Amino acid sequence: MDFSLNDEQRQVQETFARFCDERIRPQAEALDEEHEYPRELMKELAELGFFGMRYSDDVGGVDMDLISLCLALEEIARGSMSLAGCATMQSLMGTKFLHMLGNDDIRDRLFKPALKGEKIGAICMTEPNAGSDLGGISTSAEKVEGGYRLNGQKMWVTAAPVADFFTVFARAGEEQKLTIFLVERNFGGLKIGRAIEKMGVWALPTSELALDDCFVPDSHCLSREIGDGEEHLRKLLAEIRIVTGALALGCGRAALEDATAYAGERQQFGKPINRFQAIQLKLAEMATDMMAARQLVHYAAWLKDEDRPHHKEAAMAKLFASESAADVCDKAARVLASYGYAMEYPIQRYLRDIRFTLIGGGTSDILKLIIAKELS
Repeated sequence: MDFSLNDEQRQVQETFARFCDERIRPQAEALDEEHEYPRELMKELAELGFFGMRYSDDVGGVDMDLISLCLALEEIARGSMSLAGCATMQSLMGTKFLHMLGNDDIRDRLFKPALKGEKIGAICMTEPNAGSDLGGISTSAEKVEGGYRLNGQKMWVTAAPVADFFTVFARAGEEQKLTIFLVERNFGGLKIGRAIEKMGVWALPTSELALDDCFVPDSHCLSREIGDGEEHLRKLLAEIRIVTGALALGCGRAALEDATAYAGERQQFGKPINRFQAIQLKLAEMATDMMAARQLVHYAAWLKDEDRPHHKEAAMAKLFASESAADVCDKAARVLASYGYAMEYPIQRYLRDIRFTLIGGGTSDILKLIIAKELS
């Protein structure tokens, strides 16, 4: 593979780097402190065409490759992991199945407005007893005249308090296999539960969600065949892992850049601390890990773009990028010493936010098992 970027990819990178520096970074601290969904910045991302990057122009998208999406997400996450998390949900998990499986009405009323930032989408997979184990999903879908009755409890639903529609995985049919349903916010029986307070990504709202005898019409059963949900979900998970690696890159890069700048300014014993070997070693390790992680993420994205086998590489990219970025954030805090512990510096935010990437798309231990299985 040629790791150099083409002209279109470089333009994407430059566009979102400017957006990060001019619009996101100046607001990042306030977004964090206000604990509110970043509606205005999400509208601006829509105007840049971000939500349509992975969709074709005939449905309102801009039809770009996965590497381009990763480049954009890295820059957004460099400014704010909260915004990057919201943007990822809207551009991928929250809208993917509406595009793939929705009818014309669903596409016109929900999907296309979502690409414009006018509607907000979410996905519901995790349950109290089903996280890494998809087999533990117990939400049921009972067939009734004209549709289905959904009952169950979902956890960790990103953007639930503000979402207009939800892609829900539930068990249906005689064999009770995973099936995909679209639930709109105004459907009776859909209840947004308690907000989940998190240690990081504070502007990314997360809640519980209950389905209490929620009627979903036949038109909103997105599965083409009852029970095909797990197959569709596993295909999407590889892409989720690659973009989660890109999110980690952005946060790790922000930490590296801040630590490098601080080390050049901070004076101790009559000279900048970047003149001391102990600091130089940390910065060198951080830069090397970020470079290696970026190559792995871009390689996995390239494999996906080329329609080649990529599930193992997607797991590797997410595993290495998230773990490396978490280590980089920790090293950056050590470079800043006392100021790395102070709330007035963004390092503390990077330390809190980076853990989001260690969980989303599969924990590190789950990813290792996936990689090991692919090797056998």
